[in-house]
Amino acid sequence: MTLPPTEPMRLAKRVAELVDCSRRDAEQYIEGGWVTVDGEVVEEPQFKVLAQEVLLLPNAHLAVAEPATILLHKPLGYDADEGNNPALALITPASRYADDRSGMRSLKRHFNRLTAILPLEADASGLIVFTQDWRITRKLSEDADRIEQEYIVEVSGELGPYGLKRLSHGLSFNGRPLPPIKVSWQNEVRLRFALKGVQPGQIRHMCAAVELDVVAIKRIRIGSISLGKMPPGEWRYLPNYEKF
Repeated sequence: MTLPPTEPMRLAKRVAELVDCSRRDAEQYIEGGWVTVDGEVVEEPQFKVLAQEVLLLPNAHLAVAEPATILLHKPLGYDADEGNNPALALITPASRYADDRSGMRSLKRHFNRLTAILPLEADASGLIVFTQDWRITRKLSEDADRIEQEYIVEVSGELGPYGLKRLSHGLSFNGRPLPPIKVSWQNEVRLRFALKGVQPGQIRHMCAAVELDVVAIKRIRIGSISLGKMPPGEWRYLPNYEKF
């Protein structure tokens, strides 16, 4: 039987003694959220313990701590990246989507150093990606002109002559012709846009060019990843088997 320490020690050292494993293995168990101190999960190997009860959870296994990618349904009015009302503040354990089927365990480290990729403007809502994974960052940044994004745009006004055709092909933005895109009516007041390399302000500019006023913009898909039924303000993990 391993006796409790007589002076504070690092949690990793204590776990290594209890489990009879290497210090590095002990750190992996801790960083993976498999160690509790007095019943609470502690993820910091340097955490100091003395007489507390330290336990390794029964289903613990060794695995390298992978970076997390989080999909958020950004509500209207939140800043995607920096600003006075950051959407990042919405990502907490309590706001995780109840139907998240990724199978991933929520860990404190998943909420640190998240970067917004393909951000949305504050006056738009919908799917936004936050990631710790440089591979996801590179993929969505370098392939932005090849990854299709889908938006639902609520509009008012009367569509000008040949308006739908002009939206699909023939408009310019910031002095450059826009490539062909897919535009269709979803109902009497909503248009569905599917386009690549979309720029901030582009959709509003396009609608104004055909005499339509934008009431609301919502992004519902990036590549093959869709927003689904996730409510505004909630998030889910992107598991390894889902690809953009």
